[in-house]
Amino acid sequence: MDPARAIADLRELAARTGGPDGARRVCWTPEWEAARAFLRERVASLGGPVEVSVDAAGNLWAVVAGRSPETVALGSHVDSVPAGGWLDGALGVVAALEVLRGVAEEGSPPPRTVALVDWADEEGARFGRSLLGSSAFAGSLDVEAVRGLSDAEGVTLPDALASYEVSVEEMALAGVDRLDSLCAYLELHIEQGPVLEAEEQPCAAVVGCVGVERHRVVFTGAAAHAGTTPMDRRADAGVAAAQVMVGLPEIASRHGGVSTAGQLSLEPGIATAVPGEAELVVDQRHLDAGALSAMLSEAALLWESAAVSENCSVKVERIWSIEPVPFHPGLVRAAREACVDAGGRDEPLPSGALHDAAELARVVPAAMVFSSSVGGVSHSPSEDTAEADLQRALVAFGTLATRVISDGVPS
Repeated sequence: MDPARAIADLRELAARTGGPDGARRVCWTPEWEAARAFLRERVASLGGPVEVSVDAAGNLWAVVAGRSPETVALGSHVDSVPAGGWLDGALGVVAALEVLRGVAEEGSPPPRTVALVDWADEEGARFGRSLLGSSAFAGSLDVEAVRGLSDAEGVTLPDALASYEVSVEEMALAGVDRLDSLCAYLELHIEQGPVLEAEEQPCAAVVGCVGVERHRVVFTGAAAHAGTTPMDRRADAGVAAAQVMVGLPEIASRHGGVSTAGQLSLEPGIATAVPGEAELVVDQRHLDAGALSAMLSEAALLWESAAVSENCSVKVERIWSIEPVPFHPGLVRAAREACVDAGGRDEPLPSGALHDAAELARVVPAAMVFSSSVGGVSHSPSEDTAEADLQRALVAFGTLATRVISDGVPS
């Protein structure tokens, strides 16, 4: 692992697909295609035979055959949100590239086959379905649920993917020929949170990804004149929604989780009218499935109580949910040891964000390493990590990957 070379690759990718307004690598766009072209260039420059292919879900693979067909996959995603950061996703792909480069430079087959994978559409920025390529590979993608998705211009997901020779109907076949050979999946990613920087730690192992419950909560009251309607005769949907927004953090704090009401719309949405309808999107997350279930139950009591108190009705729709995903204990232990060896944090962290590793962990032993994030900022042009921390995280990831390629998955 040459951290300086990997960081140089990251900066070159940012120069080609970014600028003052951040990264421009939204999946299924020409900018994303340019990022993929950069990756192909770097893979083509590796010494030794490397097999490059794209599977049925649009995931790009670069494979160096080992003495055993048992395969250690390393990767992340090069796609970004609009005006995103230079490290999110790209760090993991470039780290995998650097490991692959080191394997190729050895000049002899590694003990196990090594694969770099760039998962397609991790962010879901254009069509709203995150983890698209990795979920198709892992067999958890509901094809019928995504077939009708369209972007802001009305382009459908099937039409957009067809221009990249990907068929929505065949995406579920992505893992058919490759999944059985995988023995492990490893991913390096920025933390996207403030913990490591606050503790002055460059990197840490990740114990797993939190579960998520996301619901749309719609309160229906009665729109009325703001000046002529007495307070005791109102059915104010906005006040009901506000009660939920205030109560959710208390629920999350009691259970050690997090909760966010980041989207609110009011109708008619003018200063001189009592809101007759309020739509709220609630996002709850926890690493423990039981605690997450308790949070949801308490939130349901909260919005039902708010509706009664404000003379409103309430309708709730589950938008999306995913159970907590723990990573493989042996791999987490190996990742922790590699991070400590590199000068990082001894105790693993949970991931509050979802990653491709969460999908892979359903079907293969998986683990992650986090690097610190300056200010905990991500999905922003100001996303950054101190270079010294990047170097240590890359070394830790390289150490972990080398151990698994050489010795296999620890029990």
